[in-house]
Amino acid sequence: MKYNSQEKLLILPEYGRNLQNMVDHCITVEDAQERKHCANTIINIMGNMFPHLRDVNDFKHILWDHLAIMADFKLDIEYPYEIVKKEDLYARPPRLPYDQKGMSSRLYGRNLENMVKIAAEYPEGAERDQLIGLLASHMKKTILAWNKDLADDARIFKDLAELSKGAIIWNQEIPVVAETKEYASRRNHKNFPKRK
Repeated sequence: MKYNSQEKLLILPEYGRNLQNMVDHCITVEDAQERKHCANTIINIMGNMFPHLRDVNDFKHILWDHLAIMADFKLDIEYPYEIVKKEDLYARPPRLPYDQKGMSSRLYGRNLENMVKIAAEYPEGAERDQLIGLLASHMKKTILAWNKDLADDARIFKDLAELSKGAIIWNQEIPVVAETKEYASRRNHKNFPKRK
């Protein structure tokens, strides 16, 4: 008796070893008509194995691609669809273009940097001060999440000035976040109210 672990690896294990054996047999059939009939039978069996996928677009096309993959592209038949090419199947996808340039602080992230630039262009007034206060509050909470020792107002003032290229000078008499101690204590699980 031969165990499955001693057999060759299945290319698409979701179809099972019996179907793989059928595909291997289909490759060896010499008559072209009989080989095509054998391939159609295999496609019908594959379709019956996953009936819930019949509503998927190009379901038959996917099955023919799977048949070609299981046959290791050695099945010599006239395919009803354009099948996937072997070199395309194993090719690496193109690298995604991540824009890393222009970010001066990874601690705060690109979105906060963009918001600081927008706040720097705001006209002087209460709305600008409120926006800057919210940004400074968010910056302090971000630092608190990583390192409580670095979360002092002087650091926030310095970082705000750097990110805005000197356009935002925060009034150092106003604390950045009044509830920072509350925020830090909320992160401590002992202070969470117990459920009843």
